Amino acid sequence: MVDSEVTPTALGPDPYGSRLLGRADEGPIMRRVRTQILLTVPTMAANLLGIAVAIVLIAWVLPGPSLLTHDLVLMDFIAVPIYGGLAVLIGLGWGTAWGLRTLRWANDPAHVPNESEQAAATAIPRRLMLLQAGLWFGALLLLTPLYGLTDPAFVPKFVLGIGFSAVVVCAYTYLVSEFALRHVTARVLNAATSRRRRGLGVFGRSLLVWTLGSGTPVALLMIVAVLALAGTDVSRERLAVCVLSLGGAALLFGLLLMAQTLAGTVAPIRGVRKAMRRVEDGHLDTVVTVYDGTELGELQSGFNHMVEGLRERERVRDLFGRHVGHDVAAAALSGVPELGGVECDAAALFIDIIGSTTMTATRPAAEIVAILNDFFAIVVDEVERFGGLLNKFEGDAALAVFGTPAPLPDAAGSALAAARRIRKRLSGAAIAFDAGIGVAAGRVVAGNVGADRRYEFTVIGDAVNEAARLCELAKTDELRVLASANTIQTAASHEQRHWELGESVTLRGRVQPTTLARPRPERRREVG
Repeated sequence: MVDSEVTPTALGPDPYGSRLLGRADEGPIMRRVRTQILLTVPTMAANLLGIAVAIVLIAWVLPGPSLLTHDLVLMDFIAVPIYGGLAVLIGLGWGTAWGLRTLRWANDPAHVPNESEQAAATAIPRRLMLLQAGLWFGALLLLTPLYGLTDPAFVPKFVLGIGFSAVVVCAYTYLVSEFALRHVTARVLNAATSRRRRGLGVFGRSLLVWTLGSGTPVALLMIVAVLALAGTDVSRERLAVCVLSLGGAALLFGLLLMAQTLAGTVAPIRGVRKAMRRVEDGHLDTVVTVYDGTELGELQSGFNHMVEGLRERERVRDLFGRHVGHDVAAAALSGVPELGGVECDAAALFIDIIGSTTMTATRPAAEIVAILNDFFAIVVDEVERFGGLLNKFEGDAALAVFGTPAPLPDAAGSALAAARRIRKRLSGAAIAFDAGIGVAAGRVVAGNVGADRRYEFTVIGDAVNEAARLCELAKTDELRVLASANTIQTAASHEQRHWELGESVTLRGRVQPTTLARPRPERRREVG
């Protein structure tokens, strides 16, 4: 049974699907540094690798004239390095400044992004990709004409070489940006008023990555084949180098991009699976962080809504059990409740405060409520300890039943032991009142009484009436606890030793006399 007040907690040390992204409660400065590193380092490495791949393709792989000639020294060793260095600096500098400005609100953990901030944040991966595309396209526009003026045969080499590297770098930049900004996406999705899907879906993302990572090298191979068929002078050795190089690039970059995509797809599923295991273990305070804008984010959000419903149902179950007793609640929830009852053997314990009318008239209401709560706390504790059900609170009195709705092997013995224990605790408690306790056992009818729209579990029978009359008589008895001889005889032998029989009296409203039983004074220190 869970607490009625549950505070949901994020899952584990990697709420965003990777330990590289840190914890959910990480400080804003550390979060900013971590995000900057995850964005800058992989992007710079991808661009440097892309430049190296483009140089290899243009210089040694793709068919056409050689770059390593005396006439091209200035362009090879001055123009190309200068543009490459400027492009890297511009990309890092402008991209960093723009990104920090766009995500300035993310430095305040308490800030809730508005719609414009949400739109700008979700557009960062796409805009960073477009920035990389623009810089690579600038290289294509600048370098291709320069080399083309020297020899027009350089044009297809530069278009194909730079274009291939640009596609791979842009795709990798987009995936890395989505990964590094998961914490931002989580805050955006949490603040969004609608559940409108953001970004590419899982299918679209996978198809795009396959096209860019594997389809592009294959297309490049096909273009080389077309050039060879069109009459371009391509030797068998050069064609073999092209096939091996571009095939290896397709395998390498396709695997890299697909692995990145699959990691982003599996991480939310793994988080939901881990959370489901915690829920199966009874941890209904579990939530998963929604950081994916695709169908996987809907899966994460759906899990959270499901667990929220479970928490609400468990809270209602707990409150229901507190009102009617957990055994009654379990019986009601296990089947279709219906009016009526069944006859069974049970024991009843009735307890009532002595002098409650005077106490109510002479003390403030708040103090009376506090006294009653302390009193009933003892009663409920001991009744449940011995397997009973606190069936009713009647002002300053209470009725407990043993043996229904949950059967007990020794209902009478449990009721008698509970009565002795309650009396012992009331005698030792610092309270300004006393109470009479009556215990009786016999055949009763237990079930739902009322109407179809409103009913309650109750116990009706002679044993209940007898317990109430014994409680009245116990208020004037020195020991304050009375039971019937029939109840003692019904109980197990180990409980009978704690009681002794006394006189016979005719209780109010009854015809047959009842032989009374009281706890043995010398045994009142022990229970059970």
